[in-house]
Amino acid sequence: MTAKHRKFFGWGLEGEGLTAAEDAFGLERYRKLFGVTRFDERPPPRLPDLALRPPRLSPPPALAAFCSSEAHDRAVHAYGKSFPDYVRGLAGDYANAPDVVAYPRNEAEVAAVLDWAGSARAAIVPFGGGSSVVGGVEARLDGGRYKAALTLDLGRMDRVREVDRASRAARIEGGVFGPALEAQLKPHELTLRHFPQSFEYSTLGGWIATRSGGHFATLLTHIDDLVESLRVVTPRGVVETRRLPGSGAGPSPDRLFIGSEGTLGVITEAWMRLQDRPRFRAGGAVGFKDLFTAAQAVRMIAQAGLYPANCRILDPQEAYNTGAGDGRVAIMVLAFESGDHPVDAWMKRALECCADHGGTPEDTSGAEAHRDGAAGVWRNAFIRMPYARERMVPRAIISDTFETAITWDRFEVFHDKVKSATEQAIRAATGRPGQVTCRFTHVYPDGPAPYFSFHGLGRHGHLIEQWQAIKTAASDALIAGGGTITHHHAIGRDHRPWYDRQRPDLFAAALKAAKVALDPQGLLNPGVLIDP
Repeated sequence: MTAKHRKFFGWGLEGEGLTAAEDAFGLERYRKLFGVTRFDERPPPRLPDLALRPPRLSPPPALAAFCSSEAHDRAVHAYGKSFPDYVRGLAGDYANAPDVVAYPRNEAEVAAVLDWAGSARAAIVPFGGGSSVVGGVEARLDGGRYKAALTLDLGRMDRVREVDRASRAARIEGGVFGPALEAQLKPHELTLRHFPQSFEYSTLGGWIATRSGGHFATLLTHIDDLVESLRVVTPRGVVETRRLPGSGAGPSPDRLFIGSEGTLGVITEAWMRLQDRPRFRAGGAVGFKDLFTAAQAVRMIAQAGLYPANCRILDPQEAYNTGAGDGRVAIMVLAFESGDHPVDAWMKRALECCADHGGTPEDTSGAEAHRDGAAGVWRNAFIRMPYARERMVPRAIISDTFETAITWDRFEVFHDKVKSATEQAIRAATGRPGQVTCRFTHVYPDGPAPYFSFHGLGRHGHLIEQWQAIKTAASDALIAGGGTITHHHAIGRDHRPWYDRQRPDLFAAALKAAKVALDPQGLLNPGVLIDP
């Protein structure tokens, strides 16, 4: 099974992780922040020490060849990568590990697993890379409605099946991981150009199911924009949408499944809109006196219709924490790219927008300026960030993120209220000050997507309740301020209480009706998005 190469506790593959230098860099920042010299460090869990419940069912002979109940397979699929997932994993709590993990090789085997689950009264969790940070892939069997839990890992369905070069589109299986997808498109000189932070260890089907946010900071910000059509296997049959560049024929069936988080069906294939591979680039970093001044420049760039590929800003402390700045200035990471034409004119105009707000650019003239200096430091830190949590949770360091979106007219007041509420919650939960920082991940003409990071020093044995108190205060502030509970990290179970407050009641009723029509037994990912 391919899953045997994944860590069951931590990010990526066994043997991967932070370097000693990266670990030391992060710890030094935390020592200064918390005013401590040592941390209460606990050892990571070992597979032989996990007390996994015996499987409550076995696959029928016709399915046994692609199913597993081995300990490592079950442990790998027990959790995603959220802070509570790591805390419970560190404690050796794998009580909700699935009974069986199925690795279907084609659509017929997906349908066969769904049929078996229905007859066995087993809950089914569709699984891509397991990178959920919102409790979206854990098989919780609350209430005793289900007799067992199955995980449906699509990792063997990983092919680009067909390429339409004229339309710049491809038919792609849902289980393909980011690097394998790009490798198969490269000979055609095409790219999906969708690079979430989890790119290396997440799948196309997962991106679609969670409305993933990707590489582009403007214009093509979400996977939604790249989906041409879908093929979805449900317990009631197959749904295949028509492949079109656009349509005004009623509500979009694609949109029903984009963001459905495995609750309505299993995305087995998608026709995806592609891009020509970039040949022209320009970029670099620009310094500003503070976050709000940088935000004013970002708004001007967004409303000018320049559509940069990257237009992130980091507040001074966020820049310092990643090594991209010295803590005195906010940093904008700005980049343009094209597969068709030079982008220097767009970069020049964007820098003029920055200059209007006092922005001071680094040298942006080099061919690799978009990866040099502060921009390069930030890029490397961003790619490596997912490895940090498995090192920090054992030291009782509470470090997590949440992201939202808000219109420009409300941003500054919203930012201050959310930051203040989160800072107060850290102090109340941990008994000492912490830190809250902010950056932009995506920007729109009508508003930004602020992404907050928070840091506190917790206590082993209390980490989840401390984290929950902070998360609750931050989420309450997001909803009270008019923002969304998530811009691109999905709902899962962690965001359900606030999603229920954000979505209109009649829409919730309509979604439940769709669930009944497609999954009448409520087998698919119960408790995520809607109750079974």
